Amino acid sequence: MADLSLKGVEKAYGTLKILHGVDLEIKSGEFIVFVGPSGCGKSTLLRSIAGLEEITGGTLSIAGEVVNDVPPSKRGIAMVFQSYALYPHMTVYDNMAFGMKIAKEPKAEIDRRVKNAAEILQLTKYLDRLPKAMSGGQRQRVAIGRAIVRNPKVFLFDEPLSNLDAALRVATRIEIAKLKESMPNATMIYVTHDQVEAMTLADRIVVLKEGRIEQVGSPMELYKHPGNLFVAQFIGSPAMNILPATIEQPGASTVITHLGGRKATLPIATEPGTKGQAISFGVRPEDLTVATGDDYLFEGPIDYIEQLGEVQLVYLDIGRADAPLTAKLPGNAPIKRGQVLKLAADPGDLHIFDASGRSFARPKMAAAA
Repeated sequence: MADLSLKGVEKAYGTLKILHGVDLEIKSGEFIVFVGPSGCGKSTLLRSIAGLEEITGGTLSIAGEVVNDVPPSKRGIAMVFQSYALYPHMTVYDNMAFGMKIAKEPKAEIDRRVKNAAEILQLTKYLDRLPKAMSGGQRQRVAIGRAIVRNPKVFLFDEPLSNLDAALRVATRIEIAKLKESMPNATMIYVTHDQVEAMTLADRIVVLKEGRIEQVGSPMELYKHPGNLFVAQFIGSPAMNILPATIEQPGASTVITHLGGRKATLPIATEPGTKGQAISFGVRPEDLTVATGDDYLFEGPIDYIEQLGEVQLVYLDIGRADAPLTAKLPGNAPIKRGQVLKLAADPGDLHIFDASGRSFARPKMAAAA
């Protein structure tokens, strides 16, 4: 398989810039996931790697070769689309074999590769079926199989599960994870808007916003050590609670004040000159717990409860006009609407961000920058 290198990659349509100098190194055998809000440029970036979009600046290299002007068919890329793009009149076998037949591969080699891919994807018993006789998840596996048989340098997946219902999405996601395990040397790049897909599949996640990379890192690195406010609120569901605060006492451990003078001590280093600085204070809903004593961060009446079985989402009125505080508590917690609740969190799970939105907690960010 192959390394990929993107240096200063830009894409523009006339005066409209979509990608703004993207720099990214992808190692052979990595599973990389692009995430970001709609319109952030993740699909454009994927299509640029495939050669379906011509980049307007920078260099794109695959296996050490600059491919800016190399046509898609010569890049050693196989792409799996969300729409499957199968030929309805062809059997599963013929759909998977079609590209190799066009390339005039030997018949025995075509048969070997198709049957091998079918075995990996558990499609052997479906080889004689037409796509219309298969479920959405099975059809998507056929599309993946068609990519496998080409023996590409890089696999590209463009939101391949977005057309499936929830149950099929889970099943097919597991199939893709198993596929990667069975092909440890395969380089895969995957675009999704689904955080669960990103967190469960990726070796590293690339978070994009408005055509720029905000942060690159392992799923847990981005979850535990977001580099800025955007990443902090984009990664994790429900989103991280963000509140205004002030640095009361900077130092190796920082004391902040929030919500009418309540204090919190965080194991985050800040410079002496930051005393009195207005900041943003963040805590994830799942890191909040019910407090019984006076050591708590938040207090207020429960405005609403969403009971989800194993957990319940609790919305606490803490006196903010913009939004309630969200907490994810055990489903059997004995609470009710209107009850005044106190919530606490481990200081190590708290985050602070400066006025520009950059995280103060950056000890693990250097390797991901």
